Amino acid sequence: MRIGMSSPFGSSRAAAEAWVPTTRSVALTGPAGRLEALLNTGAPDAPYAALVCHPNPAYGGTMHHKVVYRAMKVFNDRAWGFGWPVLRFNFRGTGLSQGAHDGKAEVEDVLAALEWLDSEYQRPLIVAGFSFGSAMALWACCGPQKTGKDVRAVIALGLPTHADGRDYHYRFLKEANLPKLFLSGDRDEFGPASQLAEVAESAAAPRTLILIPDADHFFNGQLEPMQQALASWLKEQVQ
Repeated sequence: MRIGMSSPFGSSRAAAEAWVPTTRSVALTGPAGRLEALLNTGAPDAPYAALVCHPNPAYGGTMHHKVVYRAMKVFNDRAWGFGWPVLRFNFRGTGLSQGAHDGKAEVEDVLAALEWLDSEYQRPLIVAGFSFGSAMALWACCGPQKTGKDVRAVIALGLPTHADGRDYHYRFLKEANLPKLFLSGDRDEFGPASQLAEVAESAAAPRTLILIPDADHFFNGQLEPMQQALASWLKEQVQ
């Protein structure tokens, strides 16, 4: 499946070349209170807006995590060929976000962020998450109470399949028909390659599994190959 798009910046190359990216703070209204967020602005005629969700705050995850930041740069930096606006936010109880960490209810925070992005830009959305954030992103985009917004693709970076002594299966993905990317290291300690392959194979098409050689859960030493794989997949799926 390919999502039609004439160029990464839309119809006006001049507008893209004149664009100067900025970053601004945003306060989202979440079900548990205010959510602290950052918006990296995109080219004026960017055809998509993107959301990136951070890893588990119980283990220090925030919207400033290096994997979240590197994913944002792929979507936002013109050097990668996209120039989309990108929203990052802190889950409830993280940073200046109100509420308390729950572990499951954070999917509602993702839905609130998608609501804001849709209202702000009124264009199709691309959703990504890392680790815990990838699980929340998948639930928000593909689960039983999925968003009604126009999500065109979802990316799961370092999706956990075995953590805290339990396995995670994501059976709801068998009904999810939007393009899905599962991108992990082949040495991911929280998402063993064999388990992640089972998750990907059980998901509805279209879906893609990419394993970065010699990369662990956090893509230590392999962040650029992760970015390259993400950018290549995006160019195949949304151009």
